[in-house]
Amino acid sequence: MLRLFGFSAEKAKDAPATLTVGGRTLAITFRRHQKARRFILRLGRDGQSAVVTMPTRAARAEALAFAERSSFWIAGQLVKQKTPHHIAHEAEILFRGELHRIIASGGRRGLVVHDAVARTLAVPGDEAHLARRLTDWLKAEAKRDLTQASGRYATAMATRYRRISLRDQKSRWGSCAADGSLSYSWRLILAPPMVLDYVAAHEVAHLREMNHGPRFWRLVLSHCPEARAAKQWLKRHGHELHRLQVKASPQG
Repeated sequence: MLRLFGFSAEKAKDAPATLTVGGRTLAITFRRHQKARRFILRLGRDGQSAVVTMPTRAARAEALAFAERSSFWIAGQLVKQKTPHHIAHEAEILFRGELHRIIASGGRRGLVVHDAVARTLAVPGDEAHLARRLTDWLKAEAKRDLTQASGRYATAMATRYRRISLRDQKSRWGSCAADGSLSYSWRLILAPPMVLDYVAAHEVAHLREMNHGPRFWRLVLSHCPEARAAKQWLKRHGHELHRLQVKASPQG
């Protein structure tokens, strides 16, 4: 069942909608692309959204109908997706590519303690604030690792960036703006270090080559020997990083 969000008639040309599949409601957005010759539907990594790419002159009603006809396919994809992870005492989450057990250590407020040998993340303070405190810590760790990696690659590639910000993008792991600003997904801290390192190399290389041509890839591969392995990991396991359910908060 599809439902149009509350948009005026003037703004409803490509307005988003919702699609209910198997009791789950997905947010559907529509994107027109000049090279598109048919409708293409892609399910978001979070299992809560989907995008329909459509030809520039196609009618939105056709795109809606296409999404509805794809309900069976969407249902099958949702079944394949694993159960989301939540931050809670005794739960396990990925951290730098390895499963770690979360411990609510209680007591007074303090720093999150990472035990690499026991593979635990001990979060002090009131358990009611455990999820928020651990999420903030994970983002801080991501910012530190990505800043170090970006600085290292900027020096190696003889370039410099303007600033680094963290986001929670669903469709990309990093981006490089024309003004030299770098943006990364904080969820890279959940992946193996080689993956975070590769994404940093990829985005810093864009400061030299704003494309994906041969010179760009030569630059990446000459400075990041694990680039191919990291790309394969993201292709096979990247969706798992979005299984961790957290409340969104602005990062900068």
